Amino acid sequence: MINQIVLGIDPGSHKTGYGVISLIGSEVAYLGSGCILLTQKQLYKRLQTIFEAVTTIVNQYKPTVMAIEETFLSKNVQSTVKLSEARAAAMVAVTNCGLDVYEYTPMQIKKAIVGYGSAQKEQVQYMVKNILRLNGTPQVDASDALACAICHAYTYRVTREIPGVSIGSSVRGRYRQG
Repeated sequence: MINQIVLGIDPGSHKTGYGVISLIGSEVAYLGSGCILLTQKQLYKRLQTIFEAVTTIVNQYKPTVMAIEETFLSKNVQSTVKLSEARAAAMVAVTNCGLDVYEYTPMQIKKAIVGYGSAQKEQVQYMVKNILRLNGTPQVDASDALACAICHAYTYRVTREIPGVSIGSSVRGRYRQG
């Protein structure tokens, strides 16, 4: 039986979403979610807040792995750099706690959750709510983080059920024949 607790992170330099799910056998279940609000003006203080908050979340929920959205290249280079720095703060926090990190592109996440790689945010929120059987719709950043966690759970489950397919450490979040 597959047992994992997955921490999903949707990084941002002003708001970082997180979501925690469990994978037991083939069933995913909601454990918690929310947003880390970053109100400080100085970037280094916001990064410190991400690092400390993610460390607290790891200590609270005891995840076995983290799944995080890969940085996408936007037209605004400064935004891409800040997003990458927010990702790095979260990644360092969980690796300091001994967790492996798996990365997924926004398209991989949307395809796993909605079945369509160019799905809209509302479609992802709707499917996350239904997959996890939630009473309400999670906030967008928390929903994206939960979607990332679900994407990892589905990918992890498939790699255990299909012979010859694995998630390789050098290509986290992508299928590799193996």
